[in-house]
Amino acid sequence: MSRRIKRMNPKPRERDERKEARPFKARSAKAAGPRPGGKPGAKPPRFASERVERRAPKAEPEKAAPAKPPVEALLPTKVQTVKVTADENNMRVDRFLEAHFPGLSFSHIQRVVRKGELRVDGKRVDSKDRLEEGQSVRIPPLKLDTPKAPNPESEAAQKTLAALKEMTIYEDDDVLVLNKPAGLAVQGGSGMTRHIDQMLEVMRDSKGQKPRLVHRIDRETSGCLLVAKTRFAASHLTGAFRSRSARKTYWALVPGLPKPKQGRISTFLAKEESEDDTIMRIAQHGDEGASHAVTYYAVVETAGNKLTWVSLKPVTGRTHQLRAHMEHIGHPIVGDPKYFNIENWQLPGGLQNRLHLLARRIVIPHPRGGFIDATAPLPQHMQQSWNLLGLDATRFDPIENAPEE
Repeated sequence: MSRRIKRMNPKPRERDERKEARPFKARSAKAAGPRPGGKPGAKPPRFASERVERRAPKAEPEKAAPAKPPVEALLPTKVQTVKVTADENNMRVDRFLEAHFPGLSFSHIQRVVRKGELRVDGKRVDSKDRLEEGQSVRIPPLKLDTPKAPNPESEAAQKTLAALKEMTIYEDDDVLVLNKPAGLAVQGGSGMTRHIDQMLEVMRDSKGQKPRLVHRIDRETSGCLLVAKTRFAASHLTGAFRSRSARKTYWALVPGLPKPKQGRISTFLAKEESEDDTIMRIAQHGDEGASHAVTYYAVVETAGNKLTWVSLKPVTGRTHQLRAHMEHIGHPIVGDPKYFNIENWQLPGGLQNRLHLLARRIVIPHPRGGFIDATAPLPQHMQQSWNLLGLDATRFDPIENAPEE
């Protein structure tokens, strides 16, 4: 694991809307630009040999001090209309409700939005839609599901705090980066009683505010998950994701050998929902609900051409993007229950039939300057596969040479 924060300014990037798939080439030393110690405006270094860093001291386990009881949110008992302020411009609908009514549960927010009880300028919206200054938000009575904060001194709360501490890769006053284990969901769903969002309840402050999720990763994907501990940090970090200032790297194990060994996957993806499942399908431009998705990939190492370790860099952040893209080019991720559909393919002995996908690294501007750079280790089932296949996790990652857009 690593915890590091670097102090330098990111280089502005231009958006590339080209949609053809093509290999990418390694950058020349001139194109790569100055490294640490060079001119201002250099891109943040990406590998250990290049870093100038300040390591954050590892937090010592300690018993949490008794917290003050959270302030209960005053929930409306009748329909009210709220104007979107300048500070709330471009805020997501669900974040808007969370900000106005701390403690309102995720499931309650989703329910009032899904039923159309919440309206923006008289129209139905999705929880992920963004608001504009001056819009009128109709808020229905909110009487249900206001969660009670757990007793910070209870045994259950102490166990949850210890579990979060064990997951922590990096932490300061504004930001928390967790190494989410595979199998633990980020947010709740039908019949789900334990997830990261629920666990963060034990970290509520004296004003009733709890840490906010900044992004999400799939339940079976392990690795770096960014959490904002303050509203100030949440605003800046979500802005970094919107502007694509955040750089994410994933590692995966796939069957066969992708050709070319380094390439760009560009498609449109649309959600296909059934009663039991949701998957992303390859769509055409103009299809209802279709969104453009771009992923760079690079072969890191092979195991006899039977299996390949690939590094992935998503430019966009669509649902199941990496899983759908690797299936699209004929190399679905090993252990993927939704997208692995190669007939008569058998898992080599000793490897676990679990999703081999890791959110390996995230580099993002810190809300107060510099960069957060966090790296997650291989989860146990992937480490076992790397050992059995003789893959060297310390090898140079060629995704370094992929463009930023």
